[in-house]
Amino acid sequence: SGWRRERRAAGVLMMPIPAAGRLARVEGLAAARSVDGVEEVVVTARPGQLIQPPPEGGSYLGFIFARAARPAAVTAALRAAHGRLRIEIRPVIPVV
Repeated sequence: SGWRRERRAAGVLMMPIPAAGRLARVEGLAAARSVDGVEEVVVTARPGQLIQPPPEGGSYLGFIFARAARPAAVTAALRAAHGRLRIEIRPVIPVV
């Protein structure tokens, strides 16, 4: 069979939405990508998009992917990368 098991640990962090509102920007992507073990940081939400945290919201801001020799190193890389992001969400003022 052509299947081979990956020898390194891998993980993905589904970036949570910290507050409801309109996404203004996500900064720090280069800093997050520079964390050792991080393979990619993808923001799927777009500036101007209305976003909500669970349970009302049904999506994430994006994803961070990492690989390392051990699972604990993957977890640390994902957390470190997420910690380098600056997410600006502007509240939406309801019209009355």
